[in-house]
Amino acid sequence: MNRGLAFTGNRKRQVLVVDDEHINREMLGHIIRQKYEVIFAGNGEEAMEIIRENRKKLSLVMLDLLMPVMDGFQVLKEMQEDPELKAIPVIVLTSEKEAEVDSLKLGAADFITKPYDMPEVILARVRRIIELSEDRLIIEATERDHLTGLYTKEFFYQYAGQLERYYPDWEMDAVAIDVEHFHLLNELQGREFGDRVLKEIARTVNHLISTEADGYACRYEADMYYVYCTHMDEDGYERMHAELIEALVKITKNNRIRVRFGIYPKADRNIEMERRFDRAKQACDSIRNNYAISMAYYDTETYEKELFAERLIGDFEEAMQQGHLVVYYQPKYEISGDEPKLASAEALIRWIHPEFGMVSPEAFIPLFETNGLIQQLDLYVWKQAAAQIAKWKKEYGVTVPVSVNVSRMDMYDPNLQTNLLQILRENGLSSEEYLLEVTESAYAEDSRQLIEVVDKLRSKGFRVEMDDFGSGYSSLNMLTTLPIDVLKLDMVFVKNVHTDEKALRLVELIMEIARYLGVTVVAEGVEYVEQYELLKKCGCDVIQGYYFSKPLPPEEWASILIKEKAR
Repeated sequence: MNRGLAFTGNRKRQVLVVDDEHINREMLGHIIRQKYEVIFAGNGEEAMEIIRENRKKLSLVMLDLLMPVMDGFQVLKEMQEDPELKAIPVIVLTSEKEAEVDSLKLGAADFITKPYDMPEVILARVRRIIELSEDRLIIEATERDHLTGLYTKEFFYQYAGQLERYYPDWEMDAVAIDVEHFHLLNELQGREFGDRVLKEIARTVNHLISTEADGYACRYEADMYYVYCTHMDEDGYERMHAELIEALVKITKNNRIRVRFGIYPKADRNIEMERRFDRAKQACDSIRNNYAISMAYYDTETYEKELFAERLIGDFEEAMQQGHLVVYYQPKYEISGDEPKLASAEALIRWIHPEFGMVSPEAFIPLFETNGLIQQLDLYVWKQAAAQIAKWKKEYGVTVPVSVNVSRMDMYDPNLQTNLLQILRENGLSSEEYLLEVTESAYAEDSRQLIEVVDKLRSKGFRVEMDDFGSGYSSLNMLTTLPIDVLKLDMVFVKNVHTDEKALRLVELIMEIARYLGVTVVAEGVEYVEQYELLKKCGCDVIQGYYFSKPLPPEEWASILIKEKAR
């Protein structure tokens, strides 16, 4: 910081001396004229005119308090109410000690006691106040946004932290305020108009903070503002939003500008300030382009789910390498004969996470379907299942066909058939021992292309099962046109088959169609003996569910395989 800034260059700093007594004005002018350009005023009203006219040149006002027409207290008050004049420092001239405190409360920077009998002290104090003022202006030039006058984001975080230290018991809200499609406003109305909008938002937000709550505001990005303020309820933010829109309508002459609020209420002080506003911004972004909502609150539960999802994505590769992803197998039993007998098994992935324990497939399979990792996961399961079939054949002399899931994304992979055939070769298996399950929704999305893929797989000997039939996309007409070998009834059909006559009749109808088409029917999700008996009576071929067994890890299949070998 350059402490000699006020006295460099050829131009002297301008000082206004305000006093109703001519002799006092002359005495002060004589003391400081050697260093400064001095101008005079004889009362407060005259002083205000000079101050407003010279506001960009004045470095200091030396102000007497007791004057006719307008006294010094009123001058201080008017200067404080004007943002431009407030920045000009004032030294109060008084002979009354009790007036010193009042003047300092009104914004005076210092005071000098009459009579003026110590010129060196007066000059030193004038110099010091001007230095401090100009240093402060230099600092504010770096900490304030040049357009709006709000704090920059760097200084905003610092001041927010200071507020927190001074008031550790206050509950604080982090708020993100964004102007929807502001770039279009600039393009349609011009940059100057856009700047007016940004300045009006800043002015209104600053005013609302001072009237509705305590806190700070900053212009975080071009059209986004951050506010850190004491906690307000929803009504408080509704009022703030309404007043902000009202202020914008006055300058835009319409209400087409949309402002979104994202609020992280009662922000957790245990996390970094930047992360608190990340949460507020996340809430704000969640309603982008949703014109029915202008305000959103940060949802801790949703955010924790997103963090958990990101963690699973990050841990996926290690889970495959370390064997945390384990393939379980749920047996399927043929029930058409006198006694149920093992027909096959379905490969079902389980994630035994070293930190989270058993992670439900519902937590990661839909996640991987959206980000593309499902293909890597499927390939991992395919290889594990094929190796397990081969291992059981070697150890027990029993062949247990296993069905693996083929996702919609897999069906569009040109290497699908090549990958499957290679896995069979590596494990010495035939296609009859390896079943493919394709979800009903995949058939519904692009049936023509999928039919071509399924036809090629069936030509290589693979049996294809339509999985989850009845889960939401079903059309009985689909069964007459799609190439499938097995139809798997979704558990929604099975759930009420023993308590709802209509559900039972629908299952009977599907069975009749399947028999006509020569398609095997598998009912999944069977849990109760009543369900089992009704499905057997309807002519269901195969049953899968907890009635026989839950999904089991490979090591728990010994008893099933020994029984099957004996049979």
